[in-house]
Amino acid sequence: MTVPATALPFGNKLPSADDRQVANQLRRILAAQTNGEATLKIPDPNTKRPIEITLTPKMSDIFLRLLRHIGSGHAVTLVPTHEMLTTQQAADLLNVSRPYFIKLLDSKDINHTMVGRHRRVKAEDVFAYKATREKQRSNALDELLSSDSDLY
Repeated sequence: MTVPATALPFGNKLPSADDRQVANQLRRILAAQTNGEATLKIPDPNTKRPIEITLTPKMSDIFLRLLRHIGSGHAVTLVPTHEMLTTQQAADLLNVSRPYFIKLLDSKDINHTMVGRHRRVKAEDVFAYKATREKQRSNALDELLSSDSDLY
């Protein structure tokens, strides 16, 4: 995927073995929390006393996903939902070709705006389309499985 100008890759390289080890260790610690909330103690740079930060279940989940990718050695790029993407960036997020993505825009399946002669798409619209597509696929698979079970 083409990296947006505001994105910062993970140190301009894939995570090292040490990065992966630390990510996996931290992931295990966060995953061990039973109620989904984790409390982290981080030293305050000014007072040197530890500051306690409690992560909500949603924040813990986000960190777990991030750490899972880093722990597996994958490069990670965070995309803010308000980010305006090029058609190539959006196509890469959906794992489709750019010409196919242009057809989705032309058929009004995904909203877009024109900047000069170039199309721009909000990341949140791409993610919404992706979620809808995954739900449709899941429903179709459920129908196939139920019709398959009727045969036996």
